[in-house]
Amino acid sequence: MRYDAILTQLGYSVTDNALNQLARVIENTNGFEEHVQKHLLALHEKLKAHLSFVALSSSKDYFKIKNEAKGEEMIKEVDEIIRDWSKKFKIDIKKVDGKNTYYVIGYKPTL
Repeated sequence: MRYDAILTQLGYSVTDNALNQLARVIENTNGFEEHVQKHLLALHEKLKAHLSFVALSSSKDYFKIKNEAKGEEMIKEVDEIIRDWSKKFKIDIKKVDGKNTYYVIGYKPTL
């Protein structure tokens, strides 16, 4: 898939800065094209119903998954969706301390 299509699906404007950032993030995401891309975009679509989404991190060269669900029960439900997704597709994620945010590290077949 082309970079501009990925940006558009994630809700970004296609600019040189966004394209460059996406290129860095993809380079930093192990197995992106073979194992992560289609599952990450599907997760993004699924999370929209819960006011959550996949985005580019503004501080690190990673995709991030933001859980912005409202209410404690919904937050737990979305966290479970994210963890189940990670296990099912063997995608390594790292929870950001003190936030309902996860970084997508990449494909890890031993998960």
